[in-house]
Amino acid sequence: MKLKTIYLGLCVVGFELPYWQFIPWVAATGFNVTMLVQQLFANRISSFFALDVLVSSVVLVVFMNTESARLKFSARGLPLIALLTVGVSLALPLYLYMRELKLEKEQGGMRVATA
Repeated sequence: MKLKTIYLGLCVVGFELPYWQFIPWVAATGFNVTMLVQQLFANRISSFFALDVLVSSVVLVVFMNTESARLKFSARGLPLIALLTVGVSLALPLYLYMRELKLEKEQGGMRVATA
């Protein structure tokens, strides 16, 4: 299986799993940002996960910027939108999928997955 196919599958999982929890929460409470932040940081374990995701988001933006500049890859907009609307779980595999497409195109479709 090609690496880009794996990344594309992970995009689906990275979208579906977070929204599987988020959509019922919004349906029950409305899009209440104050309540979202209160519940996100309600205790130490939820704060742990929230801060982990926030730091990972910053790392991802730095990675996308530096890697895109190195590869002369300008299509960062869609992964950034994915990061802001879903999170790292969608943005990272989406960026890696798009990166694989670019590398394949540059190498004439000869790029193979390494395990």
